[in-house]
Amino acid sequence: MDRLHRIRLLLGDIAVKKLQTKTVMVVGCGAVGSFAIEALSRSGIGNIILVDFDVVEQSNINRQIFALHSTIGRPKVDVAAARIADISPDINVQTFNMFWDGASNPDVAPDFVIDAIDSVQSKIALYRWCVAHNIPFIASMGAAQKTDITKIKIDKLSKTTVCPLASRIRKLVRDENLPDFPVVYSTQSPIKNDTGTLGSIITVTGDFGLRLANFVITELIK
Repeated sequence: MDRLHRIRLLLGDIAVKKLQTKTVMVVGCGAVGSFAIEALSRSGIGNIILVDFDVVEQSNINRQIFALHSTIGRPKVDVAAARIADISPDINVQTFNMFWDGASNPDVAPDFVIDAIDSVQSKIALYRWCVAHNIPFIASMGAAQKTDITKIKIDKLSKTTVCPLASRIRKLVRDENLPDFPVVYSTQSPIKNDTGTLGSIITVTGDFGLRLANFVITELIK
């Protein structure tokens, strides 16, 4: 039996073959993105593009799959690529160690994009790029300061409630006349602290990432 045998039993051989021809780009390889990448790698996606400018830090260990004592200081895209190769050497991986902004224009043509970026302006720049290149995408809204996974949902950005990040993004998307798109978000009110640093837990960030990946997989096999 090969590594995708159980997925074939669930989705069928035609769906698995289709996934193996698809390319998914994940922008942001941190708390949410790492789980999306893990799921894509184990679910038959044949080509994965990784974009992130950061390195692994000790403070990432509580919530990021790629963050280990052995990977501290290494670029996240390199650590992610190595893990993907260990899961399935036949996956084609392309990495971009870069910060996504308005000038970003990598020579790639993915079938779907996952936004797992923290920066608001970077998120908007990515949406512009996806729209300009007619590439479907799904975005993560705020996963920090949350603990209740039962409040996590997928819906169009225009339908989101409670999430402060989604509220900011909605306004910017309207101002730029960008089309509506699906997002993963939480209806739990953020838990406040006085430190200025956002707290997070892997059960929530992981759920966000897995939902993003599941949405993309489902769309690609339609």
